[in-house]
Amino acid sequence: MSFSRKASLMLAASLTVGILCGLIAAWLGILYVPAERLRSPYQMRLAHKNFSAEVAPLAKELELPYAYFMALTVLECSGAKPCNTRFENHVYERLEQVRSGDRERYGKVRKQHIHDATDDALRNLATSWGPFQLMGYKCIDMSVHVADIRGKDAVRHGMQWISEEYGGVLREGSFKDAFHIHNAGRPYPKEGPPRTHDPRYVERGLRYMDYFEERRP
Repeated sequence: MSFSRKASLMLAASLTVGILCGLIAAWLGILYVPAERLRSPYQMRLAHKNFSAEVAPLAKELELPYAYFMALTVLECSGAKPCNTRFENHVYERLEQVRSGDRERYGKVRKQHIHDATDDALRNLATSWGPFQLMGYKCIDMSVHVADIRGKDAVRHGMQWISEEYGGVLREGSFKDAFHIHNAGRPYPKEGPPRTHDPRYVERGLRYMDYFEERRP
């Protein structure tokens, strides 16, 4: 076999191997798309279907950004309705300490608020409810009952609580801080990583906002 013939065959073989490797890499890329990317479009569409009609007029009434609240429904309950709940044992323990007098307060909850609360009532206060996953004990701040923040008016009560708690941050357009406050109770750190349970919570929230901005009613 001539040298030129041999070189041509080697080049063809190399190209074939390269193409095959590229196809395999592309196939693996499809297989290993992060779960978040696969879930998010469905969850955002679900949130739009379940909450958009209720959130839009309330956001206008409160003069707060529609897209922010819609993004929260994806972050906190995956757009699902009815929403899941989450019991927080450490919150329950703190509330028990307040009830017994071993702790002065937890947030704005003091002994006079829960001195006669049953264990089941404390569990409800230590559980997060609704599309924005408000902790049950927040109802004390709002002068309503747990049933109000988990029932048919959960969206309204949740949005009103957010308006009172950090609405000013939203009106300033500081959405990075707003997402961090909602999940971690404080603005986004000036230094260091976020303190949210999911390190990508804020990043995801901002991305979801872009989606809902384009689909504003």
